[in-house]
Amino acid sequence: MRDFLPADKARRERVLGVIRDRYRAHGFDEIETPVMEEYPRLHAGIGGDNEKLAFNVLKRGLTADDIRAAADDPAALTDLGLRYDLTVPLARFYATHRAELPTVFRAIQIAPVWRAERPQKGRYRQFVQCDIDIIGDASVRAEAELIVATLDAVDALGLAGASVRVNDRRALDGILAAFGFAEAERPGVLITIDKLDKIGPDGVVAELRERGASSDAVAAFEAFLSRPAAEGAGLDADVVRAALPDAVDPAVVDHLAALGAAVAAARGGAVPLVFDPFLVRGMGYYTGTIFELAHPSVSYSLGGGGRYDGMIGRFLGQDVPAVGFSIGFERIVDLVATEADGAADAVVLVHDRDIPPAELVALKAALVAGGRRVRLEARTKNLKALLDRAAADGYTAFAAVSPGTAADALELRPLG
Repeated sequence: MRDFLPADKARRERVLGVIRDRYRAHGFDEIETPVMEEYPRLHAGIGGDNEKLAFNVLKRGLTADDIRAAADDPAALTDLGLRYDLTVPLARFYATHRAELPTVFRAIQIAPVWRAERPQKGRYRQFVQCDIDIIGDASVRAEAELIVATLDAVDALGLAGASVRVNDRRALDGILAAFGFAEAERPGVLITIDKLDKIGPDGVVAELRERGASSDAVAAFEAFLSRPAAEGAGLDADVVRAALPDAVDPAVVDHLAALGAAVAAARGGAVPLVFDPFLVRGMGYYTGTIFELAHPSVSYSLGGGGRYDGMIGRFLGQDVPAVGFSIGFERIVDLVATEADGAADAVVLVHDRDIPPAELVALKAALVAGGRRVRLEARTKNLKALLDRAAADGYTAFAAVSPGTAADALELRPLG
């Protein structure tokens, strides 16, 4: 959990402003949910490993006897927890407000979430997620809208060359079935396959054998990994079909091909979609198409999402189709080069200490009314240090103020 100095905060807000603007241009509306949710909702078995990383909140008014009585069941001491993502709160939000929302609801959520991570570069215990979700549309159109809006936001941030890796959890299940993995062992097998980028094919095969997975199925998986690479790129039917075993449901292939065609129609020219038959994404609530945002400058993903048609039904008692895409803000903000907003109109007024406060405040108000950003600073012996600090905070001009100086008589000088 971090503090942000003014220049860092301003930079983050500029990037968030670009993302918000592009999302809103695509017809999404921003909502806000509480930072805490009920404990049972956060630990319903749909959040994957993130549930283990949740910060839980102790019940109010606990006594020493209560704590001793719950020694074998710490969960009995808590009734709330900080949200570890924005998808579970959105599902609860929709179930609560469905009657007030359109049939197809396009939501923006940009907010902090909390996980008890082991802090390291690029991984924090408090971080911002930028989510867009479409609830109420089961068609491929919803998935295409999310991908197009996300790529539009990335383009607006100046991150050329971004791509989206795409897969489908139904295709993954079909692959594992074709290899011969029993249904009961598939969740554990997926955890290992999810490490393919980190430990490579040999490492995945070795770990599957160590886990005691079906030997024939592991052998079939190993043979599949060592086959010649399929030709072609993108997300058309031939590319997808060539990357999958024959036994995978053709309807899944058709769905992915339709997604590729929809994104191609929106984007025009080359489509930055890559089919990855072993993309897993660890959240337990995904039911269909899944995707991850990638950029050639880094080895890790910059965001991801997928279809989670079964989640809202847990809160509503009736299944509602849903799909979402989340940008990992903390990862993407460091890649973005942004210019200071309104830099030419950010002015520091360096004033003599004997000028009456009323005169200074009136002068500042006149400049602010004219559209400038203004800071008052009393003159110091080390004027250079004062101006350097102002430049670091995004100010690009200064003026010396003496008693009686009028706003239209200020002589602005550039900083730096």
